Amino acid sequence: MNNIIEVKKLTKYYDGFLAVDHINFEVKRGEIFGFLGPNGAGKTTTIRILTALLKPDEGTALISGYDVVKNPLEVKQCLGVVPEVSNAYVDLTAWENLMLMGELYGVSKKE
Repeated sequence: MNNIIEVKKLTKYYDGFLAVDHINFEVKRGEIFGFLGPNGAGKTTTIRILTALLKPDEGTALISGYDVVKNPLEVKQCLGVVPEVSNAYVDLTAWENLMLMGELYGVSKKE
């Protein structure tokens, strides 16, 4: 597999508003890819789809060959995302946060 990410005609609407407009792109294994655009361009929505947190209305997205809709657990196990705003639970230690997220994403305790 040469492409680590494949996106074809990816589309998302919010109450009739077109947030992601039939986008297409590929990222090859080992390639550095920047996802830039102005506020409201659909970057966050696209990342949420690629990380299997949100389902697209149209199109497909594959991460390491896994479909984000059909194989969300496998997709989540392939990715690591650091959001601009921390999603950590402040009452937990860093280790407890890592263990919780690992459990939610199906990572074994040994890993």
